[in-house]
Amino acid sequence: MSSTHGTTWLERTSVSTRHVSSFFWKYWDALRERRERQELRATLSNLSDAELMDIGTTRGEIDYVASHRDIDPRGIRSGEWLR
Repeated sequence: MSSTHGTTWLERTSVSTRHVSSFFWKYWDALRERRERQELRATLSNLSDAELMDIGTTRGEIDYVASHRDIDPRGIRSGEWLR
C-alpha cells in the first residue's frame, strides 16, 4: 500500500512540476515577445518619414506593425516569396 501511495505522490509531483515549468516558459516567451516589440517600435521610430514610406508604413502605424509582426499589411506572408 505504501508503494501505491508513493507512486501517486510522485505522479502528483511530476504533474505539478510540469505545470510550473509550462507556466515559466509561457511567461519567458511573453517577456521575449514584449522585448522584441519594444525593440521594433524603437527601430521604426528612429526612421525618417521618407524611410517609413519606403517600407510602406506611416508613423501612426508603428504600434500596429510592432504588435502584429506576423501579419503583412500587403497580404504577403513573411518568407513566402522564398519558396
